[in-house]
Amino acid sequence: MKCRIYLDNCCFNRPYDDQSQARVRFETQAKLFIQRMVFEREVELVWSYILKYENNRNPFLAKKQAIARWEILSTIFVNMTNEIVEDAERIASTGVKDTDALHVACAIAGKCNYFITVDKRLLHYKDNRIIICNPIEFFNQVET
Repeated sequence: MKCRIYLDNCCFNRPYDDQSQARVRFETQAKLFIQRMVFEREVELVWSYILKYENNRNPFLAKKQAIARWEILSTIFVNMTNEIVEDAERIASTGVKDTDALHVACAIAGKCNYFITVDKRLLHYKDNRIIICNPIEFFNQVET
């Protein structure tokens, strides 16, 4: 089975962030590497209802459309279920924001190996069911 990944909305938006900071530039380059892996079907991209919902709320039409195109390349779509909501509630009870908890719960339900984010607070959350990392850490793991 190919590696399954889930990128949250902040990760998809990283290339549109201010690139004047080195960390942001490096994360952007690693994210673009991940996009190539998805495009070339080296990894399986998982998409979810909460990712679609968040992206649809993006006020910048060009960004929203560019990110939405990645749904077409996803191999799995995770719909809302009671189990996901209950899991997200358990995750949120540890201090993770509600929307972020839904993303993590969807990634777990989609049987992802990696949850990729650039959210510093979310990177502190640990779950033995999935590896939570930033794009650079993912790059380092798959390139070694």
